Amino acid sequence: MADDGKSPTERPVDRQEKIAEEARRDLERIGEQGEVVGTSAMARAARASLERAGNHLGAADAPADDPIEIWGTRIGRGLGVVFFIGLLVYMAVTYL
Repeated sequence: MADDGKSPTERPVDRQEKIAEEARRDLERIGEQGEVVGTSAMARAARASLERAGNHLGAADAPADDPIEIWGTRIGRGLGVVFFIGLLVYMAVTYL
């Protein structure tokens, strides 16, 4: 007879407890190593987008040795955002 890993003296309750304990360990390991599908990826993407937008509006790509160009870039990009929001409001009032 093939050995299936069960000892003949082992009670069914003991086997069930072993299986349950192994399942708990597996679930804990998965919880530690895994991540919730969707939420973490979306959160990372949102943080990256906000960081890129902040760097863009803050003129991180402008030369650091020219304060006039830095502030001019910041003002121009800020006015662009204000214009865009104004355009959205105008279109919503006009067409909706």
